[in-house]
Amino acid sequence: MAAKIKHLAIISDNYALLSRFYEALFGMKTSKSPRPESAVAIGDGYVGMNIIPQKLGRQAGLEHFGLEVEDVEKIADRLREKYPSVQLIKRPTNRPFAGISTHDPEGYVFDLSQQNMTNRGEVYVEGEWKQDRYVSHFVLRALNPANLAKFYREIYELQEMEKPADDPNHYLTDGRMTMVISPWAITDFEGAGIEPRHMDHLGFRVEDVESFKKDLQELVKRNPALAPKPGGTEGDIRLKLLAKCKHGQYQLADPDGVPIDVAAGR
Repeated sequence: MAAKIKHLAIISDNYALLSRFYEALFGMKTSKSPRPESAVAIGDGYVGMNIIPQKLGRQAGLEHFGLEVEDVEKIADRLREKYPSVQLIKRPTNRPFAGISTHDPEGYVFDLSQQNMTNRGEVYVEGEWKQDRYVSHFVLRALNPANLAKFYREIYELQEMEKPADDPNHYLTDGRMTMVISPWAITDFEGAGIEPRHMDHLGFRVEDVESFKKDLQELVKRNPALAPKPGGTEGDIRLKLLAKCKHGQYQLADPDGVPIDVAAGR
């Protein structure tokens, strides 16, 4: 059974404000069992997002994701056979999704969970629902996209989507969410700050892009603190790079500067 992409995490000094942005603009819902002293958990009915306070030495921004699998031990067996250098580590029991953390061959860290893990809580056990605006994809940048895509196919059974022959990206899906693996090249950042490899951006589906833009304008009028972070010259370069993602139609950033692209569709 293929893994499900069920978890995203953002690190922020403004975690309470940031959660309001995603609730107000995208309709994400807060957990019925909040932990306001340590994090905010919100969700779109399928993907749970933790917005976590920044702590010493931890970089802010879109930081990691999480996969739900049917059997963690089966995953561990596959890793031992095919990728023995990839390790798994148990996490503290107060993490509502992260029973185990692991990594891929390029060093991206992510969480593993399964249905019967005792630490599961908050939006991860509160049932699924459907809403008009929801997370559709995220992007990893890699030095060797083909090898990384192979890893997620072999170990986690994510399905590779068809693409044009000249498209350098790889698109892996669990049937609802898509992981995009794109090449990383230092030349992509010419004229702007050089970004090391990391999770690149979030993508959302909305019912209509023009309606979304109007809602964004109204939100900023009502509460300027929830305005997208301005980019300036370097930010404009970054948004142009973001606009190359074929899954997006409109680009912006959240109030903390996490890049987002938005497209219409179901």
